[in-house]
Amino acid sequence: MKHTIMVVDDEPNVVDMLVIRLRDAGFQVFAVQDAATALSKARSESPSLILLDLMSPRTRGLEICRELQNDVATRYIPVIIVTARAEEIDKIIGLELGADDYITKPFNPRELILRINRSLRRTDEKPPDGEKMVIGDLVLDQARHEVRVKNRLVGLTATEFKLLALLIERRGRVQRRDSLLINVWGYENITHTRTVDTNMVRLREKLGPLGTYIETIRGVGYRITDGKLASA
Repeated sequence: MKHTIMVVDDEPNVVDMLVIRLRDAGFQVFAVQDAATALSKARSESPSLILLDLMSPRTRGLEICRELQNDVATRYIPVIIVTARAEEIDKIIGLELGADDYITKPFNPRELILRINRSLRRTDEKPPDGEKMVIGDLVLDQARHEVRVKNRLVGLTATEFKLLALLIERRGRVQRRDSLLINVWGYENITHTRTVDTNMVRLREKLGPLGTYIETIRGVGYRITDGKLASA
């Protein structure tokens, strides 16, 4: 079954190029230009991945990203931000809002397709049926793709879920930032260590009081404990 890519971009030339390149790469593709259509289409069509231009005005694209991540029907769809802004702060904000990856314009179409395939491989990885991981009052249910804190359901993105699962699986052991980038994000070039930190901040916030289970090892990385030795 072919993966379906939704392109959200208001530049006709860019959209035409992306549609051609993505179809040549074996994807099904559809494109939308305005925010309202993008959100409704994401809910109704459930694409495999979304390419999201930050568009103009700039904040509207970020609002779309935020709404996609807050909606239970779309939060597990990976989003790759496509933007002409290369400033570090813009990339960090995009990641904080739940984007799976980002790429700046102008971009190499081959690189974009590689990034799309990398995100889709992570999403397609299926955990063993029925496997639950429990640490203190935190329960991660692989089969249901659910996380509960003191029996309260917590909404995580696909990347956040995989990050938490890896930490629990390797509980008590320090996970270096570069190792997390490889195992969770699939990065081969270790250049975006802030990606780990921004996602970790967001994950802790969503876990509420149990966010203290995630311990920062300064200058090295992170580990998860039962909360007795952890510090925010």
